[in-house]
Amino acid sequence: MLESVQLIYELYPLWGASISLVFGLLIGSFLNVVVGRLPVMLEHAWRQEASEFLALEPASSGDATLSLVTPRSRCPNCKAPISAADNIPIISYLLLKGRCRTCKTNISVQYPLVELTAGLATVFLIHHFGLNGTGGLACLFTYALISLAIIDYQTTLLPDQITLPFVWIGLIANLSGTFTSIEAAVIGAIAGYLSLWSVYWLFRLITGKEGMGFGDFKLLAMLGAWLGWQALPSIILLSSLAGTIIGLCLIAFGRDRNHAIPFGPYLVLAGWIALIWGNEINESYFKLLGVL
Repeated sequence: MLESVQLIYELYPLWGASISLVFGLLIGSFLNVVVGRLPVMLEHAWRQEASEFLALEPASSGDATLSLVTPRSRCPNCKAPISAADNIPIISYLLLKGRCRTCKTNISVQYPLVELTAGLATVFLIHHFGLNGTGGLACLFTYALISLAIIDYQTTLLPDQITLPFVWIGLIANLSGTFTSIEAAVIGAIAGYLSLWSVYWLFRLITGKEGMGFGDFKLLAMLGAWLGWQALPSIILLSSLAGTIIGLCLIAFGRDRNHAIPFGPYLVLAGWIALIWGNEINESYFKLLGVL
């Protein structure tokens, strides 16, 4: 089966890219479910745990039956179920002119943007790495990064349910040296966590405030597990630079200085850049330092 698909990619590259695009769009549709439901599921679980710990009556909530697969998708406003015909990535949004069929409420542009991002990323990654295990793992890694970036931006959460499994997936993937050596991956996971952990405690000791969340430590550990310790300096540098520039721009446009700005999306962006161009960036970086 895989050989047949590879043959299609080689003989008919446009058809191959179309297959990748459609697959990525479908994955993007599922990522929208993850982004929308996972934080709600976590909040419900935390409330339940708090109620049990404090020996309180658990608050009734419709979120108790919520999962990533049930119930079927509904309009957030009128709660009308979304039919399969209205759930086609990108196309349904365009046909509905960005409005719910039932109540005519505007549909968030996030849905087609996430679908399109996942679709285009899949096309690019398969073209860059090839239709093989490396390309598949790069796509899986990217889908996780997309989910984490959006969840952190919207809720300032980086769920352990994504970061921790992907630390292990990255280590397992690199047992055969897929993206880096297993030694570099293990050191990368450890160094990724400890580097931001150290910055967190240093900042807290100096200012008495928390500069970042523990989820950022785990995200950088995840990036280190996938890309190796060599990628960490460029990831930290790029994410810090992007965070500083965008943060200053937001403050200039009136954002409250005391309002927390999630760091996760910047780490995600820098990590994805390192996935694609990490070797070139590292070579340039080490040459600048006179190491090479």
